[in-house]
Amino acid sequence: MDPQREKFLNLKHLLARMNVEEAAGYLGMSPHDIPILVANGLLKPLGNPVQSSVKYFATVTLQELWADTKWLHRASATIREHWSEKNARKSKQSEFSPIAESAAMQRA
Repeated sequence: MDPQREKFLNLKHLLARMNVEEAAGYLGMSPHDIPILVANGLLKPLGNPVQSSVKYFATVTLQELWADTKWLHRASATIREHWSEKNARKSKQSEFSPIAESAAMQRA
């Protein structure tokens, strides 16, 4: 485990708000999973941040979500579906790429 993450998780009193990396570590997820949860309405940042700003999440809310098995299931399923769809689109695009077409022509 990352020493900084371990130190953060062992704090006696957590901060009132957490950034994306801290929230991800607290929930046992990767930082790149948090924007997926936000985009799908499963996690809401504090305030009304613009797309390019740093997002913060209320620790109290994260604690509630951490203890909610149904939410964790939905979040995990949403992340899995996101990556599954993204990988399917990626492989579909590669089927029709000029590189794939030239490779197919060479095999024929």
